[in-house]
Amino acid sequence: MKTQNCELVSKRWALALMELANEDENISKEEILADLKEIAETINASEDLSNVINNPSVSVEEKQIVLCKIFQNSILPIVYNFLYALNLRKRVDVISQIADEFEKELERIKNIARVKVISAIDLADERKNDIKNKIAEKLNKDVVVDWSVDNEIIAGLIFNIDETIIDNSIRHKLDDLSKNIIKG
Repeated sequence: MKTQNCELVSKRWALALMELANEDENISKEEILADLKEIAETINASEDLSNVINNPSVSVEEKQIVLCKIFQNSILPIVYNFLYALNLRKRVDVISQIADEFEKELERIKNIARVKVISAIDLADERKNDIKNKIAEKLNKDVVVDWSVDNEIIAGLIFNIDETIIDNSIRHKLDDLSKNIIKG
């Protein structure tokens, strides 16, 4: 399946599951997410199970028997019914992407932003907290930061916020300067 089509399909299924979850306030969306991830990890961890799920010559009924034996008593009923519907529509193969999309929607609802920050050196915890708080204040959201180090940026920081990159590194500034010099 093409990546864009797969993403669209996964998003639709994730939003449908979120709508179902919203109908009952007693259902924990975090538990639903945990169950989706458990299903994806279980399928991905077993080559035999993955082969059965992804094999078009195995009937929907046979796949359902396998899924029932593995998951019926270990996941929430809403997630089991969702998995059943996925199987009927031959979409179990995108369960990992559905889990990712469900997590994104849950973070959107909870006003959480995921931010990747790249620095030239490992930052002290106090500095990380300052940066995280400033990002949270600017975005007006709770922030989850993924920190990494890349000494090739020389100094400064690179931020990736929802696929928008803000590059305040010295390397980037030097690249811009050299381009301007070449243009003349």
